[in-house]
Amino acid sequence: MYSVVFVVALLAMCTALREQSYAVKGRLICGAAPAANVRVKLYDTDTGFDPDDLLSQGYTDVNGDFSLSGGTTETTMIDPLLVIYHQCNDVTAVGGLAKPGSRMVSFTLPSKYITNARVPTKTMDIGVLNLELVYYKEGRVMIVS
Repeated sequence: MYSVVFVVALLAMCTALREQSYAVKGRLICGAAPAANVRVKLYDTDTGFDPDDLLSQGYTDVNGDFSLSGGTTETTMIDPLLVIYHQCNDVTAVGGLAKPGSRMVSFTLPSKYITNARVPTKTMDIGVLNLELVYYKEGRVMIVS
């Protein structure tokens, strides 16, 4: 009897899991210049005991352009987050020396671009972002992997 209940519960859990994916693209600049070789990561943020899922990562090209896409299997809707690590306009006030580490800025992405499949069919275009700006709740990290 317990094995039947276990199998039914397992099947219910498997059907509750669903594949979801996301794609985002954009261009990063630092003032008037392209922000080349900037680290960008796409996450599914999770709460509780489930750690955040890294969906995709990469670097901007020589023009500051990037494109990320990735997917995961979750029981609830994914919460996509774009994280950008950069050194634009990141110098000390005294002597103009580079600060240690990288500036880190995060953007919660709109859920309407979530695709309920392994491969995204929609892409969120963030347009052009100037990294000279200091964004609300911007952070700093010492090591970017």
